[in-house]
Amino acid sequence: MTAELQHTLAKSAGFGGTSLHTGEKVTLKLQPAPVDHGIKFKRKDLADEPTIDANIANLKTVERATTIGEGAVRVHTVEHVLSALSAMGVDNAIIEMNANEPPIGDGSAAPYVELIKKAGTAAQETPRRFFDVREPIHVESKSGSLLVLLPDDKFRVSCTQAGPNNRFTQFFSAEISPALYEREIAPARTFVFYEEVAPLMEKNLIKGGSLENAIVVRGDAVLSKEPLRFADEFARHKILDIIGDLALIGTRIRGHIIAVKPGHAVNAELVRAIVKQHAKITALSVPRTFPPGEGGLDINQVMEILPHRFPFLMVDRILGFEGETKCTGLKTVTVNEPFFAGHFPGHPVMPGVLQVEAMAQVASILLMKLAKSASRIGYFMSADEVKFRKPVFPGDTLFIHAELTKARSNRLAKAHCSCVVNDAVVSEGDLMFTFLDK
Repeated sequence: MTAELQHTLAKSAGFGGTSLHTGEKVTLKLQPAPVDHGIKFKRKDLADEPTIDANIANLKTVERATTIGEGAVRVHTVEHVLSALSAMGVDNAIIEMNANEPPIGDGSAAPYVELIKKAGTAAQETPRRFFDVREPIHVESKSGSLLVLLPDDKFRVSCTQAGPNNRFTQFFSAEISPALYEREIAPARTFVFYEEVAPLMEKNLIKGGSLENAIVVRGDAVLSKEPLRFADEFARHKILDIIGDLALIGTRIRGHIIAVKPGHAVNAELVRAIVKQHAKITALSVPRTFPPGEGGLDINQVMEILPHRFPFLMVDRILGFEGETKCTGLKTVTVNEPFFAGHFPGHPVMPGVLQVEAMAQVASILLMKLAKSASRIGYFMSADEVKFRKPVFPGDTLFIHAELTKARSNRLAKAHCSCVVNDAVVSEGDLMFTFLDK
């Protein structure tokens, strides 16, 4: 259940080249940065060497590339270097440049992957921040672009790319890891359709473009210095761009992006939607530190940890913890419980399903104690080997025991639980949970 740690670069590393859109010569250097620093660009060529945070609040334009800026300072075409840093697991870094656009290299992110490998990465002492997707988020454009973000335990991107008149329609899907990115995504080069070249040149763009750093598609022909590196190279490059643009969120994602004809503009709209949703969730949760020690918790402390309230709060207090794996809670069953009015009137019996709920709530508290955080919610996934041995009546006191039996990562756990009245087990079962940030 160990949390993933933030990473930075082990040392600095740099290289030089030509910018795609401005055509300028530029030297870029990656530098280590402290925890929670994020990714920042530093313009070494300007007075006072201003820095720009790589986040969506600083997005300026999305014309064939992603441009960020603060005040009058700009950095163009940031998506390739951001893509490589994000996918290769770098959370904190300074990108120093002596011009306003990074080198284009061969039009892929492979040169940046090599630069990151040359610098090496180093773990830091603070956990990574994640946005766990809980419900679908989608954005679409009038031009037919569509992006949908779905819940997933990992970060996955599936992309369908189609050119004008649906030429060169391609599909690629992958769970993004550093090894896969380096092998399957980073080498994919930027591309342009021939009919788009003249309008881009009229806008003073692609001054540094050539067949050495971009693929040009003319009709059904592919013009480039070398053949396609993958049959679906265009779809892979679109995934490369999506990863780079999503780096502007400032936190990692656990979710599955399904993209149809993506581009920088619609990518940016998805980033804004994610940031808005993340802010909404964060505003609803007040991070709380779990009380230290093995002592019990009174009802106020229980209510600070569990989101449940009357009539669904099934724990009156926590009597205590035994090490890291055991916990005992208590519930006094009174004749005034709301469920007695409709459950066997005239012969009130506590419903078995509510005994299971009481076990689940005590187990949730145990697992949050283990994670040393109350800023999460335990979602009940399954109940196995559940047995109800004796009825529970008004006046009984339930002693609710939970013992952790299995934990996988910091998101899945299993506990054996039981309810006891007068030293006799009245119900028991094996419960499975998943945990999400509130």
